[in-house]
Amino acid sequence: MEPSKDIARLLEIMAALRQPETGCPWDIVQTFETIKPYTLEEAYEVADAIERNDPDDLCEELGDLLLQVVFHAQIASESGLFTFEDVVEAITKKMIRRHPHVFARSDADTPDAVKQQWDTIKKQEKSERAARRKARGMADVFQDGLLGSVQRTFPALTEAVKLQEQAAKVGFDWDKAEPILDKIEEEIAELREAMREGDQHKIKDELGDLTFALVNIGRHVKADPEQALRGTNVKFRRRFGYIEKTLRANGESLEHASLARMEELWQEAKKLERGIAGS
Repeated sequence: MEPSKDIARLLEIMAALRQPETGCPWDIVQTFETIKPYTLEEAYEVADAIERNDPDDLCEELGDLLLQVVFHAQIASESGLFTFEDVVEAITKKMIRRHPHVFARSDADTPDAVKQQWDTIKKQEKSERAARRKARGMADVFQDGLLGSVQRTFPALTEAVKLQEQAAKVGFDWDKAEPILDKIEEEIAELREAMREGDQHKIKDELGDLTFALVNIGRHVKADPEQALRGTNVKFRRRFGYIEKTLRANGESLEHASLARMEELWQEAKKLERGIAGS
């Protein structure tokens, strides 16, 4: 078996790995559920390669993500559910249908008009999927109502953004960002109260409310909360790495360093970052 740029070779490899008699013992026993976490992990690794601006890694990670698609399709094919070709046909059909301004006659000639047209077509597709499920005697996996199209399988921050965006379409939204700051302060006060009471369930509930409010202001100021948090995670890694390296260079260790000492080095790291940014 030789490598190839032809997608057919990848399909052959996946089929060979799943062969009951001659395939890979690990691949053979996998199911949709068992490989689902790997699918999510590969999607995050694609995002990470993009953020690091590493095209070599991006190429490799996109391949890993593509493998997950092929893996799911192979399992489905073995059960007679659908094939990889069905997956390709479904997405090409969807893209053609959702871009009538490209592939058919349409007046959508601005980004906003395209977005509105896209949403309208998605609603039509949702109704059609619901009808197909009903015809097959399957329960609708979506909830009823406006928020039904927002799947709970999204990461929590992404789900929050999409829920707020859906509600905003019918006017259930803040007019501007500033009042949300008041809401955030209100949620902080409620979290403080829950902490004073020591009610763990209430603390969790209030923390969720506070996070939801923070997501809301991020949406209003055009700062994606997921990406904002990932940026802060990178910053934390960098500054904590500075603490670790500096302690090591001075013959000290993280385990024996006081909080005051680590805070001192944290502030040094911040000053160095400001100096680099200003230079």
